[in-house]
Amino acid sequence: MNTTTVTARVGDHDLVIETGKMAKQANGSVVVRYGEMTMLATATMGNVRDGDFFPLTVDFEVKTYAAGRIPVTFPRREGRPGDRSVLVARMTDRPLRPLFPDGMRNEVQIVLTTLSTDEEGIPDSLCGLAASAALHISDIPFAGPVGSVRVGWVDGAPVINPTYEQLAESELDLIIAGTLDAITMVEAGAKEMSDEDLLTALEAGHEAIKAICTIQNELREQVGRPKTEVPLPVTDEALKARVDELFSARWRAELGAPGKEHHYDTLAQFGAEAIATLVEQDPELADREGELKRYVRELEGQVVRRMILDEGIRSDGRDMTTVRPIFSEAGLLPRVHGSGLFTRGETQVLTITTLGTVGDRKTLDWLYEQTTERYFHQYNFPPYSVGETRRMGSPGRREVGHGMLAQRALMPVLPDDEEFPYTMRVVSEVLESNGSSSMASVCGSTLSLMDAGVPIKAP
Repeated sequence: MNTTTVTARVGDHDLVIETGKMAKQANGSVVVRYGEMTMLATATMGNVRDGDFFPLTVDFEVKTYAAGRIPVTFPRREGRPGDRSVLVARMTDRPLRPLFPDGMRNEVQIVLTTLSTDEEGIPDSLCGLAASAALHISDIPFAGPVGSVRVGWVDGAPVINPTYEQLAESELDLIIAGTLDAITMVEAGAKEMSDEDLLTALEAGHEAIKAICTIQNELREQVGRPKTEVPLPVTDEALKARVDELFSARWRAELGAPGKEHHYDTLAQFGAEAIATLVEQDPELADREGELKRYVRELEGQVVRRMILDEGIRSDGRDMTTVRPIFSEAGLLPRVHGSGLFTRGETQVLTITTLGTVGDRKTLDWLYEQTTERYFHQYNFPPYSVGETRRMGSPGRREVGHGMLAQRALMPVLPDDEEFPYTMRVVSEVLESNGSSSMASVCGSTLSLMDAGVPIKAP
């Protein structure tokens, strides 16, 4: 069996990327080894799908056999991905998605499977680089490579890919991804630290990323497949200019006042009228309605961008520094332990805190990481918050991700276990959304925790 391997020193271990042995029917596949961690990454491309978005899917599969354990579920097999797997998949998606061709509509699926791990290594830091390597050597169009590392801060110095033990002592839990030229994704949880220390950690992480990208390029030079030409939308500049004449000036004249629903209704009306006018002038354009709608969407964004850059005005009429009107209220619900309502413009979040005992803590069972959480935040985004109707179900990936985003924001200011030994469950219900509902959840959580009597260090 013909295998090809490249190696680089990253942190305290050699990073080994191998291809040619496993999963050869995927468009691209690699096995990544780091210490005793082993991960299989596959990238597969399907046919063009209908829709106006790029159908990229990232799945992170955590197998308990990787840690020498049998699942504790009744059928003794892994079930649906847990929150941790969802968060890792979302984190892997972010630095990869912008590197596919604009307008690509072929379905692409990346599957990351943890095959083995030890008690020191944390496999999520390998996911970005493993996915990138599989894409980079494949025939799937991709402007990579991308590297990813975790950076801790222990004893006043950065640590690349820290162990569980080091991370427990670290002031920083930073995962970054990037290319040879720049950092493109940052996700972090940290205690208060200086700007200089954080910049030092970022620079140390990027140096490691450069080494990771370099060996991916070496691997592609040796085994990379020619990139496939995928169908991409072609712009008829003359036709787009005709749409511009009928649409853009009217759309700009309507902007400059608050009102999300009014903007959406007006946008739909003006776009439909522009398309109807063009089809009336040239009936053959009726078969190109999808293309005309694409030009309307593009021009919509271009008009708003010109407003911001040329006039210093946002779509609701605010300048670049004015914040939407803010209203806060605490203690508005009876019986609950703590509640807070935070409203910012047309975004509104109601957050409720419930206190419990040690027995109410959330159990985390993830490979070798078996702990409990005394504070957890859960985020709900019902369809009525944006004036829509759809099926109500279990939390989706976005809700899991936003919940963790707000949770990490408040963890550094919570009291320690000795000062406040209670379990804290915080739930944010998004009631309206026209702006960042995750950051509104952070503000609502602060109000709710203080109303519940939690002695946080700072709001």
